[in-house]
Formats: sequence, structure tokens, C-alpha cells
Amino acid sequence: MTASEGARTAVRVDDLAVEYPGRRMSAPYRALDGVDLLVGSDEVVGIVGEAGAGKSTLARVLAGDLITPKGADAAPVIVGGDATVLDFRLRGIRRRELNSLTFNVAYLPQDAASRLAPELTVAEIIGQPILARDRLYNRKALGLRVATMLDAVQLPLAVLDTFPFELSSGQRQRVAVARSLVLGPKLWVADEPTAGIDVTVRGAISGLVMQLREEGSFAAVLISHDLSLLRRTTCRVAALHHGRIVGLGPIDELLAHPQHPFLVGLSHSDTSISSEAG
Repeated sequence: MTASEGARTAVRVDDLAVEYPGRRMSAPYRALDGVDLLVGSDEVVGIVGEAGAGKSTLARVLAGDLITPKGADAAPVIVGGDATVLDFRLRGIRRRELNSLTFNVAYLPQDAASRLAPELTVAEIIGQPILARDRLYNRKALGLRVATMLDAVQLPLAVLDTFPFELSSGQRQRVAVARSLVLGPKLWVADEPTAGIDVTVRGAISGLVMQLREEGSFAAVLISHDLSLLRRTTCRVAALHHGRIVGLGPIDELLAHPQHPFLVGLSHSDTSISSEAG
């Protein structure tokens, strides 16, 4: 199913231009320039592109990651066009509105696995977003929810009492995925969700996305190099190149009839991988 003008949209991006502020003598850096994109309220859309294409910037904007914490790298700034996520216009959005937006948007950053709190157990990490909203949340219900999410990403209950340093990078990534989805968001913005995960268990992430979509009221934007994930879960894929969309459609259609050099290269790479696998 594709987003249509008559359908309710989770994301509407109109001629979006995004920059990072310059530092000292350097000029601002434009990461996105003239991007248009629609994501239906029950649609999963993929984003592909080379390094530096603007994929992670788009993810940050759609997730509402627009405030620069003290001492952190600058947040992206919308300088042209606009983006509307779950009916919130992001350009010039106030902090209170941003808090309301992020209540229903889950963000999995590219380095999510390395951001897990080292002093917390896996059970505490996954349950943390729930307790941050309600410190009095029923502990039995919390334990059940955590265990359910752990099972959804195909991790054994034995890891509940372990710490991040005791896990492999792929296991940490799956914990990060479980944590990001524990609140049942309306929109999931995931930047390389299968990064570091063994090929044999990547299907757990695909299956989880498909299950959430089938249950309804769930949309997702998946930034990924994992074409098998995109084939299984997405309705359409947008190809980004130098901050602009150079292709949009079902992944196999984009690769079968590439209209841009990046897509030609991606198609050749996909063919090579498929031949080796065969």
C-alpha cells in the first residue's frame, strides 16, 4: 500500500532543506536540499544512499532530534520547506510540542548499540522508556513486556540480567531495537536497524516490523543497506544522493530500471551478491 493524497499520512516532507550550522570560519553544511516524501500511517518506507547522502540527517529530522544538548554536536536545522510528522509541523516547532511528538515516535540512531547504559542490565535498559513515563508502572506487567520484546528480537531470557559489555555487538543491537519499540510507537525511525546483526537472525527484525504493521497504527522509515530487510518490509524505497531523492518506488523496480548512477551501482552490487549466494 502506498501513501495517497486521501489517506492519513504519518510523514509529509515538502521541499525540505536542512543544514548544520557552520563553526568558526566554516560555512553551514547543507545535508538535504529539496526533499519530498510521503509515508502513510500504515506504511513502511526505506531509505538508501551512499555515505554522506543525507540519510541519517533525514532520520534525525523525522524523529524530532532537533535540539542540541550541551556539549554535543550541532543538531540539524530546517532552513527551507517543511516536514510534518504525526500532524506536527517541525519547522520552528516549540520544545513542548516536540516532547508531545516524540511521545509517539521511536528513534533508533545509527550508533544505538553503543549508547546502551553500561551500568544497567538488559532488563533495565529495555524497560527504561516505560519507567521514564510512569515510575509506578506495574512491575509484573513491565517484566512481561520486556520479556515479550526480548523474544521478538530472538534473544533468550537468560540475557535479562546481563550487562551490555557481556553481549556481542549484534546482541546489543537487538537490545537497542527492543528498547526503541517497547512503548509501541506510531512511527519508528530506524537508522541501520540490522547493523552488526548476524544474517541468520536478521529475519527477526523483518518479522517484527511486519508484525507491527499488520497490527495497525504503525509506520516506519528504515534507513538501511540491508536489501533483504527492505524487500521484506517496505512498500517503497527512496534513494538519496547528495541530499536529493533520485529514485522512489518498490526496491526491485528501482534496481530493475535504475535511473541514476547510484542506483545502477546498487543494482550491480545486488546482482553480484545474489550470484555469490546462489
